[in-house]
Amino acid sequence: MKIILVAAVALIDADGRVLLAQRPEGKSLAGLWEFPGGKVEPGETPETALIRELHEELGIDTWQSCLAPLTFASHSYEDFHLLMPLYACRRWQGVPIPREGQVLAWSRAADLGQYPMPPADVPLIPILRDWL
Repeated sequence: MKIILVAAVALIDADGRVLLAQRPEGKSLAGLWEFPGGKVEPGETPETALIRELHEELGIDTWQSCLAPLTFASHSYEDFHLLMPLYACRRWQGVPIPREGQVLAWSRAADLGQYPMPPADVPLIPILRDWL
């Protein structure tokens, strides 16, 4: 089974809320909420991929020193296995705006479970909730 490496980040604002993005129509798992991020391209580290993805998807900039590894997801889908490190980030430059048709929502950690998420993301919620 093919292993796909995807990096994700819990962007945490000054009020302790976490940013979620809803997958737009036309993408797999459309309508589900996820932590921002994306596939790690050949030659990239997960941190480099996150910095690139945050700029492309949300128009914000951050730095590797601001990405703290928190936990990871390991989940088998029908056609591939997903390995997804989740980082926490409290510092970035700019205001997140949806640049790829996604809907954004800031959520308190206690409310993350109210958002339908892909199966790989669901086990990350209690870890993040306990950490925050």
